[in-house]
Amino acid sequence: MMAVTVSGRQICKSTHCSNKSLAHKLLARWETDVFEGRFHLPKSNPPKFEDWADDFLKKVSHPNTRKRYKSSIGKLKIKFSTVRLSDISADSIEEYQEARLKAGVEAATINHDLRVLGKMLRCAVRKKKISYNPILAVEPLEQPPQRPPHIDTFEEEEKILQVAAPHIRVLVVLILETGLRSHREALALKWEDVDFVNCLICVRESKTRAGVRKVPLSTRCKEELLRWRDRVGREYSPFVFPNMRTPTKPMKDIRHAWKKALTDAGLEYFWAYNLRHSHASRLSAAGVSDLFVAQMIGHSSVSILLKYSKAIDEYRRDAIRKLENMRAEHAILPDSVTKFIN
Repeated sequence: MMAVTVSGRQICKSTHCSNKSLAHKLLARWETDVFEGRFHLPKSNPPKFEDWADDFLKKVSHPNTRKRYKSSIGKLKIKFSTVRLSDISADSIEEYQEARLKAGVEAATINHDLRVLGKMLRCAVRKKKISYNPILAVEPLEQPPQRPPHIDTFEEEEKILQVAAPHIRVLVVLILETGLRSHREALALKWEDVDFVNCLICVRESKTRAGVRKVPLSTRCKEELLRWRDRVGREYSPFVFPNMRTPTKPMKDIRHAWKKALTDAGLEYFWAYNLRHSHASRLSAAGVSDLFVAQMIGHSSVSILLKYSKAIDEYRRDAIRKLENMRAEHAILPDSVTKFIN
């Protein structure tokens, strides 16, 4: 521990080292900063966690990110609500970890909460509200290895399509052929964003800025959507997947219908989101570069997309052509098409 006196206030700080010689050098550097006026004294009355959290959330622009942060902050407030930022210590953060573990919360969730706390405290250090971020001294909890995503084979896909409800069938084809995110992009899709003339889907809202993109429509996906539009009727709802009770809103929950489709197909349960992974895997198998696979599914750099937009659009169309060629090589029989029409 080292300490200096600035404007009558004593400021203490850990050297974070056990070497005495190195600690003296760090203290000398700190004293030099004070002498030369480079040391900026933190405010003497730092805000309480609850107040700082409210200010922090106001500066988060993306609504989805704000929603995730708000969820974590709600849990953090149980421990730190009335605590001043300067009183949050590594020990108190570790106590939070232990309490949440005892409550049965998964390590991944706790680590996510602490990443949000770390962002808040880094911002407080930058704004001179506190002098040190205590989370730097806290080790994240070990997490069990994540289960790899299920990659849907062409044979499994055909089994699902033969037994799935009509809206699940269209959703499966849409995600497998475009890589759209199941809820934020596919279920929220509007007919006005499907360009059948130019064979494009315009994703206007997504998880990230890179997710706002134009996705080429394969011939198979286009035909599937046209049949679905004729069945549902574009006048019924602006959404491709409308809520049948409230047509002005999109469908939200497909869990039961999706689970039933997998059960009827004789397959083990996996998330519908994994169809997106299957799309990316098929693009890679068809010879599309990893960079463009990432861009196709909305994980790419916005600056690259803007700079090379024309070349990327053509490469995307080529990627879909490769996907169609690979499907043709597997010679999937369209038995389920007849079932769908009937």
